[in-house]
Amino acid sequence: MPTLPDFRLETHFAKWEFTAQYHLTASDAESISLRDLLAMASDEDRAAFEEMWLGYTETFGAPDLRARIAQTYEQQSADNILCFAGASEGIFAANSVLLDKDSHAIVVTPNYQSHETLPVTICSATGVPLDPDDGWSLDIDRVAAAIQPNTRLLTMNFPHNPTGAILARDRYDALIALCRKHGIYILHDEIFHGLGPSGTQFLPFVADVYERGLSLNVMSKSYGLPGLRIGWIASQDRDVLARMERLKHYLSICNSGPSERLAMIALANRRALLARNCAIVDENLPKWDAFFARYPDLFDWQHPDGSCMAYPRYKGAGGVDAFARDLVEQSGVLVLPSSIYASDIGPVPSDRFRIGLGRRGLDEGLAAFEAYLNRNDGPSLLTGD
Repeated sequence: MPTLPDFRLETHFAKWEFTAQYHLTASDAESISLRDLLAMASDEDRAAFEEMWLGYTETFGAPDLRARIAQTYEQQSADNILCFAGASEGIFAANSVLLDKDSHAIVVTPNYQSHETLPVTICSATGVPLDPDDGWSLDIDRVAAAIQPNTRLLTMNFPHNPTGAILARDRYDALIALCRKHGIYILHDEIFHGLGPSGTQFLPFVADVYERGLSLNVMSKSYGLPGLRIGWIASQDRDVLARMERLKHYLSICNSGPSERLAMIALANRRALLARNCAIVDENLPKWDAFFARYPDLFDWQHPDGSCMAYPRYKGAGGVDAFARDLVEQSGVLVLPSSIYASDIGPVPSDRFRIGLGRRGLDEGLAAFEAYLNRNDGPSLLTGD
């Protein structure tokens, strides 16, 4: 098995996530306690959690959990769902099953690192970048030009990490039509579906609208429950699901039984959880608006279409990596520089940083951020003096 490179984001977070005082770059919504989650449970679901047998669970996932996950889609049944230990295991399984050394993959960039690293490790791959000058949209003609006779998989992510962009529906439909014409699978990372500012219009799940679509989702991001480590892929292609299930025998084998029961409770209350988390985004966005409005010479600011993150541009001296490093070392404020999203297969901006919108307690972090800017004097950041 080939050696994989360091996972830049996780290496960065290993150093700073639990030591920085102000985590202003989180990609997950505010979590809740186990007590609060259990308080939402029906008598039946709570009893299932408290009285469960702590043995192995089914590799595909508990049948009732898969049925409840299927209810979040328009066209899926429990047989179209395969559960994983988080989303990353699903990414690994999908790439490993769909690609081989003779394949070609297309990756929309920038993207979560494993969406690029895994296909590049297996086969040849082409990056197609989102356009920051077009609202981080995707040029379908560029995708078409990247297709080769052996193109097997296209990977994308909307709402997008790190920009929060959502592809326009007409381009989404055109992309699916293009992939259908060439028999290309689409792995759509949809882990931020349902989370965003009020009025966000989300795309339909790819598994509902495309017979070769793989919808990746997880309890971690929109639901704010990463500690459960429950993810899944939904697809109409049950043969692919079966092949991934067999690969899972070499990975987690099965999910955590208690986590499956807790995910059942969360999904039964999904609307309440999503409404709560979207309300936090609504509360935080105006605070970021006001912050960036005070420093127009240092930052370019653009609202995300969805998710709980955004990707402003840093215009100061020294580059965004030095800025982000100095910010966390001096003030304990953690943001994510665009070098984390560097790509070897396509151009990506190098002057951005990711911020989070989905957690409570933003005021103290913004105050520390602003104190840093004032202490270092905005003009000096612009000139480097």
